[in-house]
Amino acid sequence: MIVLAEKQIQELFQILDDSSLFLQEKLDLSYIDSLIESLDIIQNVNDIEGIEGLSAQDFENFTSKMKSFDLQNLSAEDARKTIQMTMLKAIKQDNLQANYQITPDTIAGLFSYLISGLSKKDTEISLLDPAVGSGNLLASVVNYLRAAGKDVVATGLENDDALADVASLNFELQRSEVNLYHEDTIQDVVAGNVDYVISDLPVGYYPIDDNVVRFKTKAKKGHSYLHHLLIEFGMEHVNPGGFGLFLIPSDIFKDKEAQALLEWVKESVYLQGILNLPTELFQNKAAAKSILILQKPGKGAKQVSQVMLGEFPSFKDPAAMKRFLTEIDDWELKNLNN
Repeated sequence: MIVLAEKQIQELFQILDDSSLFLQEKLDLSYIDSLIESLDIIQNVNDIEGIEGLSAQDFENFTSKMKSFDLQNLSAEDARKTIQMTMLKAIKQDNLQANYQITPDTIAGLFSYLISGLSKKDTEISLLDPAVGSGNLLASVVNYLRAAGKDVVATGLENDDALADVASLNFELQRSEVNLYHEDTIQDVVAGNVDYVISDLPVGYYPIDDNVVRFKTKAKKGHSYLHHLLIEFGMEHVNPGGFGLFLIPSDIFKDKEAQALLEWVKESVYLQGILNLPTELFQNKAAAKSILILQKPGKGAKQVSQVMLGEFPSFKDPAAMKRFLTEIDDWELKNLNN
């Protein structure tokens, strides 16, 4: 079964890559825009009669392999992995900025494991990703929890046009029911409250100062950090007793703009854990990231007496990783699930 799945992933990737390169050349598009067109077409190929700018023969050649591929037998996880591969190609081909980078499966898997542990008693879970990007992190967690038998309601918000399109087509290809909104998250247009917020936070400045007036994590002068604002936004939309898990720069609390964030954390949430990711995942120490675990006060939640601090061992050492995950399980059972 694994070999068959890998074959399907490779075959679908090749179809999407070939078609994206073809459209890129014929229609003078970027690779990511060509990919968006290809993802839309492959899912509606029998209902589309042609594409403006392509001859009938070009269209027939372009779609012949799409028509022969059986999307109905493609699992949600295999569809997600295929999109991940095409996005990696798009990032390289178009030299896209850092915030287009997808969340690696190794990190997404840790998010899934942590959420699973925190939600052991829950049969129904609501999730929000306020910066969903192309959807890889949210899809990974949703697929993991649904495979465990949990009923998951998921919502994603994304401001970038191209990423919003990819996320939408990503979940369509997976046949996964997720609520997606193409909005500026900071303006708080559509988000409701959920049990868990997760996000691989885009790092940088938010450009519209008038939109951040209400935020306690805003900068005292000049532009505010978007990743600070998204943490605050996310925790505003967590139900009492619920959790926020955020992928953050490891030095987030050492930055010159950290004072407002630190004050907000002390006043508004419980800081329950910071787990540093293995340094081997990053090009240098300055690029290192961690998983921040926050909890919303209420519904019996309290600040743990021992904040979970630690560093994941190398992914190349499965035995050490297993021991560390067991330590996390024990900590959750002792501090959060009693």
